[in-house]
This record gives sequence, C-alpha cells and structure tokens, in this order.
Amino acid sequence: MANPGYGKRSAPAQLPRTEHDFVHLPPREASIAAYIDRLPEGADISVKTLAKVLPYGQCALRTALNRLQDAGHLRRGSECVAHDEVLLWVTRTFFSRTARDDDWWAAFSRGDAPPERRQQHPTRSRAFVLLAALGRTAPALTLSAADCAALEPQVTAWFERGATEAELLHALTDGLPAPIHHAAALVRRRLTDKMPPERTAPTHHRTVLRTLECGECRAPGSAEVLIGGRCGPCRGNPVGTPTGPAGTIPPTGVRSRMNDVRAAMKPRSERIGRPPHPRLHDREVSETGSHLGVV
Repeated sequence: MANPGYGKRSAPAQLPRTEHDFVHLPPREASIAAYIDRLPEGADISVKTLAKVLPYGQCALRTALNRLQDAGHLRRGSECVAHDEVLLWVTRTFFSRTARDDDWWAAFSRGDAPPERRQQHPTRSRAFVLLAALGRTAPALTLSAADCAALEPQVTAWFERGATEAELLHALTDGLPAPIHHAAALVRRRLTDKMPPERTAPTHHRTVLRTLECGECRAPGSAEVLIGGRCGPCRGNPVGTPTGPAGTIPPTGVRSRMNDVRAAMKPRSERIGRPPHPRLHDREVSETGSHLGVV
C-alpha cells in the first residue's frame, strides 16, 4: 500500500467487471491493467512497486502505464484532501476499468463526471435479482421468472425510496403464514402494504479541488489542455504561444520581466543618469571637508 492519501484511486461510475474489459489493449498492457484493476484502493502502483510483482522491468511498465493513459484508463494528478483539519495536496493516480475519453476526464476533474452509459445488452435489474433469489431465504416464496418480472416495478419503487435489500427481505419474509398457497400474491400484497415513506436525503454541495498532470513532464494543467493525458509540448505542439489566461508571461520571458520590475524600483535619478540633488551634493562635500580639517 502507498502512503496515506496516495496511490490508486478508482474512477466512479464504472461498468461491472467482465472478462472482456481489456481485450482492446495489447497483451502486456491488458495483463497490467487487469492486475491494477483488482488492487484495493490506495495500493502503490508506482513502476518500482509493480516491477517487484510483475514480470516486467521498470521501463516496460512505464511505457505500459503511458499506453493505458492513451487508451483512457489512467490519469495522474493531485487532489486536495482534509487531514487532521489541514488541507493537503496529495498525488494520486486515477484508474478506470472502463475506458474514458478526454471530455469525461475533464468533467471528472471538475467533480461532475457523468454516469456511465449502460451496456447495450439487457441485464437483470437489482429488483429482479432480489426477487429471483427470494426462495433462498424463504423457500415458500420461490417465484417464477414471470412473477419476478411482474413484481419488479414494485421492488424498484422500494429502492427508489431508499430501502435496502435487508429491509426488503425483512418485510417480505418476516412472520410468514403457513401454509402459503400463492407466493406471488403474498409478495405483491406485502410490497403494497409495507411500502416505506419517501426519504429525502440531504444534498451536500462541495467544491472538488482536483488537478491533472501531464503523464510525461508532470506539469499541472486543465483536462482540456492535457489531451490524452499529455500537455501540448509533450505532444509535439509549439511552445511559443502561452496556454494560460490573458496576460500570462511565458517561461522564457519571466527573467526579462523581473529585470524590468527591478529597474522600476530604482530612484528616478539613477534611472535617467542624472547626478544627485545639488544641495545634497554640497552638503556631502562640506561634511567630508570638515572631517579632513579643511575650512
């Protein structure tokens, strides 16, 4: 594990893990991505640590991580976190099992990443799965596929009101009569009669302090500038035009600008090359002459 606050951080709203997650990557990058994907939060995924457990050298691992960045699975950056009532900027590597584009990473850096699109193939909902497994908890409530599909909207309504699976199972299986002649009718009746009230969860609006870094030179920048995780100069773009806000001084002009500032801080007489004030000059000569004994 990395030091507290550092290491791997999983991106939100990822699709469920499948055996086809990294088939679009070369074999080496796919194996490294699968290994990182199964590491816990906060795990140390630096090239030195990975080289100790994977059959690749540090150079090969560095290249592989850069390719994962190009494919949209990885971004490096910094995030401001609270630690013992102190705000600290910590270095983090954000990993996503689901490949993301630059627009998604830009939204993630602002703290408003959009939810992931669902797969095109239909999958069973959480409500359907709970109903299908109801017979494992109470064998007398074993339902058919048609019953599960018919009762699915009612269970979904429970979940939308904030009910947990444990609360649902308790409401459906507690104090069952004996015998049960029609399991689906009993489940439907309990779902209707025991429907919980709507729970209004408090909304907490917080500002996310997060910035991304170039994967090559580690220069910080906005996600809009770090296309593919790399800044303009590392992508081969010319560096003559500053990328900051209006009035930004390029790095090559900082020294000359500071020289201008220092020159402006000198007295006006020294700037234009004029001698000091005459009265001040006579006073200095008089003081010097009296010190030498000259009348």
